Order: sequence, then structure tokens, then C-alpha cells
Amino acid sequence: MVRMTLVLPIDPEANRLLERNPLALLLGMVLDQQVPMEKAFSSPYVLSQRLGHELDAAELAGYDPEALVAVFAQPPALHRFPKAMAARVQEVCQVLVERYDGDAALLWSEVADGPELLRRVAALPGFGKQKAQIFVALLGKRFGVTPQDWRQAAGGYGDPGAYRSVADVTDADSLRQVREYKQQMKAAAKAKNAGG
Repeated sequence: MVRMTLVLPIDPEANRLLERNPLALLLGMVLDQQVPMEKAFSSPYVLSQRLGHELDAAELAGYDPEALVAVFAQPPALHRFPKAMAARVQEVCQVLVERYDGDAALLWSEVADGPELLRRVAALPGFGKQKAQIFVALLGKRFGVTPQDWRQAAGGYGDPGAYRSVADVTDADSLRQVREYKQQMKAAAKAKNAGG
């Protein structure tokens, strides 16, 4: 795997966990909704600290659901919606155990092409088309996971030089540009809804 250049303004140890642990990276993407991306992608590190060891899909898949909610809800909560996101993380880990032997990297390491990668990611609980495309772009741009046609599968998120998602964050300036893009998209959506 190519060394990742995703550098979020989070604890350096949290960035290192994302680099070395495919499950942490995937769970960061799972949590990346309705919270700042720094919060989403640092939460896997906080979760591993609370558990006292590296993240393990089989362990999370079989975790007592109420106990997992308690781990997520412990201040500071790992997400704005700790109960819903603890359940979502558990569902994703259960799919990893059922289909990929509990190894998140198998989700992308043995794909024939970009469309297959997109299908696999989109089949995970909580991954709609847009979120799946962002994750494909993240794998391609930052991790060197570049099966044939991966950019097309990632849609606009795969475009070189775009600043649309976490896949494009390499420093403070790129983070600012991604934030501006997201704000423009929100404003455009709001204007469209207000007009129609």
C-alpha cells in the first residue's frame, strides 16, 4: 500500500492509525456525516484507546450493543449521534466478518476494477452512492488503491485537482478549500429547495 498523504488537523497518532489500520480508515468514513471530518476521522483512534487495543472487526461485530453505545457516548462522545453510529459501526463490522473475513483491506485489495470497488463499498450499511464514491476517491488519491477506472467510479470526487472531500485533504489549505466547496454545495441545495 502506498503511504498515505491524508493529513487532517487531528492528533498525529490518529493520523498514523488511519495510515496503518484499514478498519480505522473505513470507520472514519462511516462516521463522516453530520460532524466535522476531523471529528469523524479521529474517532477511530479514540475508540481504540477506549477499548485498550487496536480495532478489530470481529470484536466490534460481536460487541454487546448497549456496551458499545456506552463506549461511543462516553464524553467526549465519538459522534453527535452515539447510539445510531455505534449501531452503524457494528453493522459494517458484521458485513466485514461475513464477507471479508473481518479484514477491511479485503474490501478493496482484490477488486477487478473501479466499478466493482464502488459496488462493494456501496453495499456497506450507511454507504449511499455519494459516500461510496468519496471513499473510492480517498482510497485512490491517498492510498494508491487504483484499480482500472477507479476515477470514473469515484465520479467528480476522483477528479485530479478537485477539492471536494476528505480525499483531497493534504494540509490546512486543502482542508479550507474542501470546506468552501461543501459550503457552496449546501448553499446551492438550500437555494434550490427554497425556489422549488
